[in-house]
Amino acid sequence: MFSFSERDDFADQMVGVAKAHAFADQVIDKIGGQVEYAVMSTGGFLGIGENYSPVPWDSLVYDVNLGGYVIDADRARLEKAPRFNANAEPNWSDRSYAERVDEYWQVGRV
Repeated sequence: MFSFSERDDFADQMVGVAKAHAFADQVIDKIGGQVEYAVMSTGGFLGIGENYSPVPWDSLVYDVNLGGYVIDADRARLEKAPRFNANAEPNWSDRSYAERVDEYWQVGRV
């Protein structure tokens, strides 16, 4: 289980077993206005060599005691999650990409 602590700028820190991760961004549905994905930053140093993993918002749960979001995933699952780097950001308009991410995280969409 990994947790994301709450901060004002949404660059929220994710505290895990091995190292800290951060929310780098969020993906918002243009029509519905709802957050679809939290984009987690992993690896790298001072922004160099970072990778980004979209995590479906529906897979996060707010934990009042921790003051942040948690996801039911172990380190191995997070390390194998779909990812991209800043030079190869996915086309978020391509539903097939979003479907692959949702399938990995086992999140169904209506």
